Amino acid sequence: MKVSKILSLLLAASSSLLFANEKTTDLDKYISENKNEQFRYDYQKNEAEGSKLRDSWIAPLNLSYSYSKSNPYETTQVSKNAAIRMDQPIFQTGGIYYGIKFAKASKLYADYSVDIAKRKMIKDAISLLMQIKQTGYRISKQKYLIKNADINLELKKDQYMSGQLDSSFLDSAIIERNSVIQTLYDIETSKEKLISTFSTISDISHETASIPHLELLTKDEFLKNNLVVNMTKSQVERDKYNKNVTIAKYLPKVSITAGYNWSETNSKFNFGSAEKEYKDYGIKVTIPISINTFRDIESAKIDYLKSEIVAQDKKRELNALFEQVVQNIDNLDKKKLLSVENIGIYQKLLDDTKELYKAGYKTEYDVETLANSVVISELDSKIYEIDKQLELLNLYEMYVNDF
Repeated sequence: MKVSKILSLLLAASSSLLFANEKTTDLDKYISENKNEQFRYDYQKNEAEGSKLRDSWIAPLNLSYSYSKSNPYETTQVSKNAAIRMDQPIFQTGGIYYGIKFAKASKLYADYSVDIAKRKMIKDAISLLMQIKQTGYRISKQKYLIKNADINLELKKDQYMSGQLDSSFLDSAIIERNSVIQTLYDIETSKEKLISTFSTISDISHETASIPHLELLTKDEFLKNNLVVNMTKSQVERDKYNKNVTIAKYLPKVSITAGYNWSETNSKFNFGSAEKEYKDYGIKVTIPISINTFRDIESAKIDYLKSEIVAQDKKRELNALFEQVVQNIDNLDKKKLLSVENIGIYQKLLDDTKELYKAGYKTEYDVETLANSVVISELDSKIYEIDKQLELLNLYEMYVNDF
């Protein structure tokens, strides 16, 4: 009955297409405060760069002041000059409008780039947590394998001493026991490495950290709420507006000009000090003509066309990734199902062996070996489940909603 219930739960989990609850987990907690602070600065820089690019069409006011002193013909002359100049474009054949759009698209693209980098680090932290937990299961499993190897060695010793087996069988049992013990040491070393790596990117303890349980997404949801897809879309928008800005750069531009000028000259030739000031204003139309005009425009068009192809190609890659993850999960479900079936087989054998042991037909070694095999199969099932979670992480790394 117990095995039947486990099988039912496994089959139900493998056939359902559900979403993880994005409101239950704060992903930022998985990486250290220093890492989070770095990402916050990245977002702030994107904001500053975006604002700077958005307002780049606004020309600066040029303030100037000069002071000079000369002594021509042994007569001291002092000159002072000050000016305020403005040369502000008010029409650039769409260049101002597209420039603002380009700035917004550039900021969005930069933010998505930071999002992806941050999500990659969070994914690494959660992956390490899962592997640490999985390695703990592997260590437990290996200890039960050692127990069975010890039992097998004891049996081989008894059979050898009674003349039922030659020494080669005893040697094989010793080698097998040494092998599983060495494997345990390797797994323990691997776990320590995982813990060390985790501590470099997270402040939380691996012993108390909660691990999100991920469930399979539908392909539509995976592609619709995908950071990489969104970033490639923003790249297409950015390059489209950049193409328009580049074209507008070589079209007529209208600017208003204005200025205030002041000067003062103090010289004996002028019989004292001469001061004057005046204002000027006007309108200016410019049409740049460059030998590289068409080349520059063509280069911007190529960037735009290429970004559209990149976006299509990225969708194809993501489709392939989704299909591969689904296939891998399907294989892991089969392995997990096999381990659950093994639990049932070993449990039945264990129950029968206990009865035979009570009747004197089986030894305590037989009972203990089968009991260990039941636990080993249960641990295998848990190991495969974490393998599934690690596969799903490859999808959730790019999923817009939280885990």
